[in-house]
Amino acid sequence: MSFSVLIPARLASTRLPRKPLADIAGLPMVVRVAQRAAASAARRIVVAADHGEIVAACRAHGIEAVLTRSDHATGSDRLAEACTLLGLADSDVVVNVQGDEPLIEPSLIDACAAQLAGHPDCVAATAAHTIDEPAEFLNPNVVKLVCDAAGRALYFSRAPIPWWRDGYGQGIPKVSTPRPLRHVGIYAYQVGFLKRFPTLAASPLEAVESLEQLRVLWHGERIAVHVSDSRPGPGVDTPEDLERVRALFACAPR
Repeated sequence: MSFSVLIPARLASTRLPRKPLADIAGLPMVVRVAQRAAASAARRIVVAADHGEIVAACRAHGIEAVLTRSDHATGSDRLAEACTLLGLADSDVVVNVQGDEPLIEPSLIDACAAQLAGHPDCVAATAAHTIDEPAEFLNPNVVKLVCDAAGRALYFSRAPIPWWRDGYGQGIPKVSTPRPLRHVGIYAYQVGFLKRFPTLAASPLEAVESLEQLRVLWHGERIAVHVSDSRPGPGVDTPEDLERVRALFACAPR
């Protein structure tokens, strides 16, 4: 199917200032992300930035970029504006690749777009992988999800779901079978829905869990889920994450 990749990038990151422009092996991180996305089947890669410095850095390395407002509450709001600026049709499909994922697998981008194409009853698609370690299952910073029989998301939570009633009565020495799922923060959207998303009222569940995707489910829409066989590469949220990714790039063959 035909789709575009949109990469939201915000300069005013709290935990890692100026994160999109952080150097990774000689290139800004957002450029590294765009280069990985360019290896997917996407017909177009565009960075949706909140600052002219990001736009300039992208264009200096041949990456298309648009300048969006700096006051957007969420990345989805930023992408909705970008869709309008780019003149995308409501029937078009875009994949939201986070600007702090310089090791994103191009095949995961393609799989997410294909998942949406295979679920015409859904307005969005995302990805997940299985959890094998109890510590990861219990970590509130790890978002979990459960799906229905058709592979559509029923709920996302920071809590450990699904709860294995009989197995967890005496502690959690291992995770259940079938394995619980960890959410991967990549989304494919129908552009028409993405433009409509900012007009939807935030849901109470979204506020409690601090998970934007719960707004979609709250309003009765569906999200298809691609379950990946492998874990994605590490993202960058903190200075420690940045150093870890820099080390991986330093060891990678040229």
